[in-house]
Amino acid sequence: MSITVIVPDIGGAEGAEVVEIFVAVGDVIEVEQSLIVVESDKASMEIPATVAGKVTELKVALGDALSEGDAVLVVEADPLPKHRLKMTLNRLRHP
Repeated sequence: MSITVIVPDIGGAEGAEVVEIFVAVGDVIEVEQSLIVVESDKASMEIPATVAGKVTELKVALGDALSEGDAVLVVEADPLPKHRLKMTLNRLRHP
């Protein structure tokens, strides 16, 4: 399943510039892994992955100006292992 990772709330900074990119198309990433660094006039912030999987498309380049909700990259997400899927389904059925 393809999932687009977006810029989270970055403290209201509009037009934060991409100053570092840590991943490339084809990389396998983990949840919370740093993807990019954005810098505003107030601070620098690393944007982490919210999903694990393989990067299939990079939506940013160095120097791009980003705001909350902008796309960073697309990931082909790892499916849940069967035992975790069963646990999740059981919790949904029996809250």
